[in-house]
Amino acid sequence: MTSKNACPTVLLEQKGDHMNNSTVRIKVWGEFACFTRPDLKVERMTYPCMTPSAARGVLDSILWKPEFSWHVQRILVLTPVKFYSVKRNEINKKQGKTPIVVEENRAQRNSIVLKDVAYIIEASVHHATSPVTNPTKKYVEMFNRRVRKGQCWRRPYSGTREFAAEFSLPDDNDKPIAEDIPIGSMFLDMWYDEKGVPMPRFFYDVSVRQGVLECAKEYEQILSSNHPRGEIAEYPRKLIHEFNLAEEASEEGMP
Repeated sequence: MTSKNACPTVLLEQKGDHMNNSTVRIKVWGEFACFTRPDLKVERMTYPCMTPSAARGVLDSILWKPEFSWHVQRILVLTPVKFYSVKRNEINKKQGKTPIVVEENRAQRNSIVLKDVAYIIEASVHHATSPVTNPTKKYVEMFNRRVRKGQCWRRPYSGTREFAAEFSLPDDNDKPIAEDIPIGSMFLDMWYDEKGVPMPRFFYDVSVRQGVLECAKEYEQILSSNHPRGEIAEYPRKLIHEFNLAEEASEEGMP
């Protein structure tokens, strides 16, 4: 017997090696990062490494299209884990239609963040649809082209927006650390039911083993989400559309 909110397992179209013609690899690094643990609400405490949802966010910042979704498979930790304590001004309310008076809602909180981080994200294109032949290959090539040029429609960040992330294609010198890091439970990503109601999903007994966080099997449940990827707020949709048009015009003008 299963719960009505249970996520059905989605079988992958590609099996076998981690790397195939539907897979991309990207190196992401930065001076600071904070992948907040949701079970510690008063003051921020980061996970010891990037979460799958943060990895998916980086990929979406570079290439987002409603025709496909990213299946995060592995995250490679390239630098030793170093924690760093900072005190920051935050506000107690979310920004909405009513303006927030910062002086009345300001709060100083300590945060435990990561310092000098670097990761390699491995992910595959899932359920790509397009009128062109072999859409998966098209999107992989488009993603790699953007990474080589340093293009993104929105600046990627490492967990929280103030920690901007740099990115590039990895090279042969980028190797994961030879360490095991126990984590316990870890946030996976948001999953949407048949009514579009978001629910957080976690995976358990998580460990980074020899510098690698394996999450391909666990992330399959997110691919069954009913999140309408085609529905996105008007302002970012306009930004993405303009960015895509500019890129296509640039490619057509190349010799």
